[in-house]
Amino acid sequence: MTIAVSLQRRVNVALFSLVLVASSSLASRCEAQDVPSVPMMELTVTASAYNSLYGQGAGSDHALAAWGDRLKPCMQVIAVSRDLISMGLTHNVEVTIEGLPGVWQVKDKMHRRWKRKIDIYMGEDLQAAREWGRRKVKIRFPRPKE
Repeated sequence: MTIAVSLQRRVNVALFSLVLVASSSLASRCEAQDVPSVPMMELTVTASAYNSLYGQGAGSDHALAAWGDRLKPCMQVIAVSRDLISMGLTHNVEVTIEGLPGVWQVKDKMHRRWKRKIDIYMGEDLQAAREWGRRKVKIRFPRPKE
């Protein structure tokens, strides 16, 4: 028994097969290429939490960070002590924090009196900030270029 297959159907199957093979080959080549890894720094710091509520921070606009960014409750943001800025934790650097999911961005600075300290932004959730308290954590961030 033979089944008649139209010429258009054969062309479509051939093109689909060709695209499938080409995309598989391209994907395997991309995976095989060595992506240069960024050297990371790891530090142990004291981490506390803060909110953008009235009475916290200086000035009348409690959602305005030291570098001029406007903080919103859903943002994953940290403030850093001034000594960490000189170690490479400058504005918009991405940081991972032990015990917290995701990537956090440096958007705020702390008072000069603090050393080796970060403040984790918890939006307007005062209870979450209190539950976090103060603890030692490891942070990882890209090593600054020399």
